[in-house]
Amino acid sequence: MSATSSSGSLSAAPDPAAQEQSERCVVAVYSDDRTTREAVRRAVGRRPAADVALVEWHEFATLPALLRAVDTRRFDVLVLDGEAAPAGGLGVARQLKDEIYDCPPVLVLTGRPQDAWLAAWSKAEAAVPHPLDPRALADAVAGLARRRAGGRAAGARSAT
Repeated sequence: MSATSSSGSLSAAPDPAAQEQSERCVVAVYSDDRTTREAVRRAVGRRPAADVALVEWHEFATLPALLRAVDTRRFDVLVLDGEAAPAGGLGVARQLKDEIYDCPPVLVLTGRPQDAWLAAWSKAEAAVPHPLDPRALADAVAGLARRRAGGRAAGARSAT
């Protein structure tokens, strides 16, 4: 079905599949522990909040693979395991924030609630402690995705 715009040209009706693709939240998860990566995916799910689009997951078990991906792809949120070895997510978060222009928002998984100060040092925008609370994790990812989407929209408006 097409509609005629006021200028007289034909415009196609919005394609739901194309709209879903353009609104997809892309999340990178870094942990050397496969069960931690799986726990994050399960806790957040495909739609962390009603207003946050479907999540596309990319998992990384090594720091070199994560760094290559962040350098070449667009991510909306980075979830980094502070307990990963040999490179912990807290140090990785600080490195990314210092080295990547327009670095995506970072959520770090800390070893315990008392490690929140380390998350602040790492320049991460959010932290969730182990054991992982699915609701807290989904809320944090949704909040960071909204922040990233809002920043992109503001950048697009200022470029015009």
